[in-house]
Amino acid sequence: MLSDLEIFLQILRTKLHMMKKFWLVLVFFTCFFTLFAQEDVVKTGWNFGALPSVAFDADLGFQYGALVNLFQYGDGSRYPSYNHSLYFEVSRFTKGSEINRFYYDSDRLIKGLRTTLDISYLSDQAYDFFGFNGYDAVVNYDWTDDSMPDDIYKTRMFYKYNRKLFRFKLDLLGKFTGDHMKWAAGVNLLNFNIGQVNLQKLNKGKEGDDLLPDIPGLYEMYRTAGIISAEDADGGFIPELKAGLVYDSRDNRPNPMKGIWTEAVLVGVPEFLGAESSFAKFIITHRQYFTIIPRDLSLVYRLNYQTTIAGHVPFYYQTQVITSEMRMYITEGLGGMSTLRGIKRNRIVGDGYLLGNVEARWKFARFRLINNNFYLGLNGFMDFGQVTQKIDVDTQKLTVNNIYPVESTDFFNIGAEKMHISYGAGLRIAMNENFIIRVDYGISADKRDGDTGLYIGLNYLF
Repeated sequence: MLSDLEIFLQILRTKLHMMKKFWLVLVFFTCFFTLFAQEDVVKTGWNFGALPSVAFDADLGFQYGALVNLFQYGDGSRYPSYNHSLYFEVSRFTKGSEINRFYYDSDRLIKGLRTTLDISYLSDQAYDFFGFNGYDAVVNYDWTDDSMPDDIYKTRMFYKYNRKLFRFKLDLLGKFTGDHMKWAAGVNLLNFNIGQVNLQKLNKGKEGDDLLPDIPGLYEMYRTAGIISAEDADGGFIPELKAGLVYDSRDNRPNPMKGIWTEAVLVGVPEFLGAESSFAKFIITHRQYFTIIPRDLSLVYRLNYQTTIAGHVPFYYQTQVITSEMRMYITEGLGGMSTLRGIKRNRIVGDGYLLGNVEARWKFARFRLINNNFYLGLNGFMDFGQVTQKIDVDTQKLTVNNIYPVESTDFFNIGAEKMHISYGAGLRIAMNENFIIRVDYGISADKRDGDTGLYIGLNYLF
């Protein structure tokens, strides 16, 4: 029999051996690409990057489709800055979820203005919903684990609902006198269609124990109990108007090595434009970039504070993270690929929140391939966030109007909310500085937030 010390030493040797392999592979690739490294070629005219969209989810099915990002560099005198960027994505899941997006970005369309336009239709058959106010909402992951006994397992769809979202977003950014101070204005038209999960569609082709049970999930329970009002429950129209100030001294938009990007924004949703209720939010976001090794290593951070200053915000809008620049097809959370990596999507939802991200970014290899400039990068990160303004929840409603016997402690732990933390690492593959493939692996520091998350997409987080 091995002693505890011997077992520990064996595990330690195994971990060190694995780390040694990783670093040997990393050094090999660095040396390999360095051999082929050349001075960057200056890009002119039209260039593009393309990727297939391929993934799998046990309940949503296979994802298939493609994305294309076109860049117009003109005569190349501004490279790596571009004149126009056009992004197209169409992808489907075999059980019905879909992404359809067109995104345009240019500082040449209208003289003196940066114009961004996003037109998207996003259908999510299993949109995450864990309740409100972070840890105040208890999440029992065993209820969604079909390997658990029947008296524990409820359904994999317990913390889900069906959401369809149409988005038309137009943003303008103009300069005051000087190089860095700017004004921002925009309109964002959002139409939410909300309902319970379509079990008939998700159960198609399944049989036996693989079938999803036809029982109510958290969304249906909140709706029946009145925690989610009848007016909000089916979704609605959000005409969002935005105005703000921006200070931007970044040296590079896709991946700055130095500078500051700070914005203070006021968003209003007036009832007279068709909203079910009027409300207003205030958002301030500060991002700062520090060069550690010129061109290769930087330390960056983002602090984002968002709060409700007036009115009633419908529950289906509360997941929106308001930004002046959409770097991904969706900016929602807190939790998930664009906010807290490794924490369940939408795990932290409140009337107001604080969000923070810290990253070390290392470009460890540069090379040219097929007359294009490439670099490879590694990221280490820590993300954190917390509800700072809670949604008013009447916890007695659920126990009085329950659908099946429940205990209040199964759903609520009022006063438990505190900072949520995750950490992890990522890989970046960048072509011509602007087309950037992102792979991040995040780990939750608290099991109440989930376990881990793997994310594949485009662009740096900020």
